Amino acid sequence: MWELILHSHHHQRLLRDVIPSAKKFVWIATADLKDMHVLAQKGKYRPFLAVLAELVSEGVEVRLIHAKEPGPRFRRDFDKYPELRTDRFERLLCPRMHMKAVIVDGQTAYLGSANFTGAGLGPKSDHRRNFEAGFLTTERPVIREIMEEYDRVFLGNACTKCQLRKVCPDPIA
Repeated sequence: MWELILHSHHHQRLLRDVIPSAKKFVWIATADLKDMHVLAQKGKYRPFLAVLAELVSEGVEVRLIHAKEPGPRFRRDFDKYPELRTDRFERLLCPRMHMKAVIVDGQTAYLGSANFTGAGLGPKSDHRRNFEAGFLTTERPVIREIMEEYDRVFLGNACTKCQLRKVCPDPIA
């Protein structure tokens, strides 16, 4: 099954329906990471980090790879969730990361153009957001390939040939 999701539907499908349904793990890759909020209920918003904190509290493992250090608002929100300072939440900074992907329980995957920012995946108004496109899939062979590429980076297998090693804040290998 494939589902095309365009910019105005990323927030609802991926952030409200798919990610919160995780039972085992959520893997996220993004180039840019900001203090993004998601629709909670009746027009109220909450930090996306609150969603991740709830998942981690329920035993879900979360991996997050991003290309640059997020800003002070993200750090402030991150510090509000002690649940994220556990071995079930792993965060990796990789200056070469440009992939935008989400894998949930190895059963559903998103691959697209949107970063984890308000203008990318977040709930900005249609007049202030980026034009994004991506797809959700439950096709196991596709998900397996996305997971293999994600793992290659997360486990440091891409580090040995990376020419940004001198500027990498935390080389894995």
